[in-house]
Amino acid sequence: MTKNCYHCGDPVPSDCHLQVEILGEMREMCCPGCEAVAQTIVDSGLTSYYEYRTAPAEKADLVPQQLQSLLLYDHEEIQQEFVRDTENSKEVSLSLDGVSCAACAWLIEKQLMREPGVVSIRVNTTTHRALLNWDPETAKLSHLLSVIHQLGYKAAPFEADAQEQQYHRTMKTYLYRLGIAGLATMQVMMLAVALYFEIFGDLDTEFKNYLRWVSLIFATPVLLYSALPFYLNAWRNLRARTLGMDVPVSIALLFAYIASFYATVTEQGEVFFESVSMFTFFLLLGRFLEMRARRQAAAASANLLKLVPTMATLEDGSQIAAKTLKVGDVITVLPGESMPADGEILRGETVIDESMLTGEPMPVPRTQGDLAYAGTINGEGNITLRVIKERQNSLISNIVRLQDEAQSSKPKVAELADVVARYFVGAILVIAAGTWLYWHQQQPENALWITLAVLVATCPCALSLATPTAITCSTSSLGRLGILLRRGHVLETLCKINQLIIDKTGTLTEGNIRLVDTRLHCDISKTDVLAYAAELERFANHPIAKAFTAFRNSDVVFDDVENVIGRGLKGKLNGSEWRIGQAAFVLENNPEKDITLEQCDNQFQVWLSRDGELVAGFKLEDPVRDDSKELIEKFQASGIKVTMLTGDHSANAQLVADKLKVDNLIAGATPEGKLEYLRSLGDDNIALMIGDGVNDAPVLAGAHLSVAMGGGTDVAKSSADMVLLGDQLARILRARELALKTRRIIRENLAWALGYNLVILPLAVAGFVAPYIAVVGMSASSIIVVSNSLRLLRENG
Repeated sequence: MTKNCYHCGDPVPSDCHLQVEILGEMREMCCPGCEAVAQTIVDSGLTSYYEYRTAPAEKADLVPQQLQSLLLYDHEEIQQEFVRDTENSKEVSLSLDGVSCAACAWLIEKQLMREPGVVSIRVNTTTHRALLNWDPETAKLSHLLSVIHQLGYKAAPFEADAQEQQYHRTMKTYLYRLGIAGLATMQVMMLAVALYFEIFGDLDTEFKNYLRWVSLIFATPVLLYSALPFYLNAWRNLRARTLGMDVPVSIALLFAYIASFYATVTEQGEVFFESVSMFTFFLLLGRFLEMRARRQAAAASANLLKLVPTMATLEDGSQIAAKTLKVGDVITVLPGESMPADGEILRGETVIDESMLTGEPMPVPRTQGDLAYAGTINGEGNITLRVIKERQNSLISNIVRLQDEAQSSKPKVAELADVVARYFVGAILVIAAGTWLYWHQQQPENALWITLAVLVATCPCALSLATPTAITCSTSSLGRLGILLRRGHVLETLCKINQLIIDKTGTLTEGNIRLVDTRLHCDISKTDVLAYAAELERFANHPIAKAFTAFRNSDVVFDDVENVIGRGLKGKLNGSEWRIGQAAFVLENNPEKDITLEQCDNQFQVWLSRDGELVAGFKLEDPVRDDSKELIEKFQASGIKVTMLTGDHSANAQLVADKLKVDNLIAGATPEGKLEYLRSLGDDNIALMIGDGVNDAPVLAGAHLSVAMGGGTDVAKSSADMVLLGDQLARILRARELALKTRRIIRENLAWALGYNLVILPLAVAGFVAPYIAVVGMSASSIIVVSNSLRLLRENG
């Protein structure tokens, strides 16, 4: 007897023995392809496809549409648009649909972390996004997305436009649900007035029952359609064996409806159809207003991506989608157009509006060799760019990603609030059960509505919203100030610092170093000495190296150049070893080192030697930033001790320290010495480190909190907790003020949320709170918390 493939319907070859367990039975498969697809469908929890399909699958379309769309995300070509490579894993930002509270976030994080290959998953309930980090060798992205789908949520790689469309669809659905609940509430309330207050005094029993049946008809679509989001969230929580905000809400709604339905059918007892309708209406209204407020907080970083144009013009004049640009592509940008990608200017001069990145209102001049960033606006001239980064790795994409990461990293107070909220829901259910038992014995006719009031009034939505909304709003405000957060603990730690450690060159000073004097100690010409120095410095990425750029000579070529971080550079030329840097470093191999060092005037910061013999000294000048003094003074006024920690050992370091009146000067420090000083401060000192160079990287990584200057090296930026995009030090003061305000608002939110629940709970248990008052109170409590957090968005740069 010929067997047919359960998946596609084709005959199964006699020598084929492939089977997959589907719907409790072993099913025959005709080929490895059908077996693989069927097994994937089963493993992804989509076996309902086989229950409801009307015909066998075709070979050309073996996978149900839902699973097929997820499998596409495993293709490397598609992943290039939204997946980022990290050291040992991959990372993607996801848009989530259906997340309504902290319990939803906890549920998704808990389930995903059980999956092999998942490194980390952090969900932000405010922005409805998640940051997923996974090992592609162990797990496929499609499988991880299917796990989220199985929980009842929808997940897809984050795209600003797609998420905005999803937001508008969600809001439209909420308006439909809200409209039905509102209309039903008006009708049922009119009937309730007639029933409860006996407006028609001669109302007979049959007519009263008729009004109850009419109320039932109006309340039913509210319960089945308008209140559906609450049931779905409650079911997700119960299925995962946890308790969320919507569990007591759903219990209250269903109990009230079932009791009222029973009373209507049996024509005895009280009905609560008006409570069901009004309860649902006010809850939906509160959620609707809350979503709008949270959307305002989340929109700032997503809107940054919209600044990147959708089309780009290639050098030959043809246009392509900006997201398809590859590294090395050459494009032209006309005046007034936005940059479609990060690139290096090959031809042309212009001014570029970078305010969306740095917060600086004035356009900055850019010419050949300078960098231009995606989303910034070309001002006056035609320029030709060579793309240096693909879209997902552009500066603006990294800003959005790091902001999401910072927002998703929960401070300790937020984690505590989430745990308290989950246990609080359990306590509410126990208290509600006890309340019903008590009132059922004392006043049976009032037991149900008193229990409903307890369930509704004490729902801890506001408690779970207290911290994440404030964190999201403050992170958005910091972004507008030109400060990019790379770690989630920044706002917490900024409030605690009592030590400011700050680098000199390129941080307190402009980093615009100029060579003002050259002192020769040999018979080599000044021109040649400067050429040798310039060619050695070409291998350094420090502001000092830029002072020698104008003296480069392509005829001078050094071999085996080594950069000794924090000390200088050395290289071979015509068999001799040349060194440039600190005096002790360049004279390291001189047998009369101590005698020679006496010749080194400390007014000269950089020295050049050949085979240990002193060749020349260079005197440099670097103007102090205009806002450095204000930064130092305001931190000192706040009781924070300021230390200038610099590798510069010259007299210039002391001059800058005296001018700015810092509390402590540590000069001539190596990278190891800087880190050692930081460690010597002890546990009682919380240090904020500000730096910009490669030699600052270890101490930036080791500090409690660190800031890298936007004009600094990539190594410094990758080591820091924050990046100051505009190089304006005064903005660090604004950041600290914002952090203190954020901490105060979080405390206010938590105080309000806890205080409200502590006050309303005994009143509800005592029967002094009607169900509709409980609904209004709970919704108002959440809206107050979110609105209070939105005050942080008024902070601007």
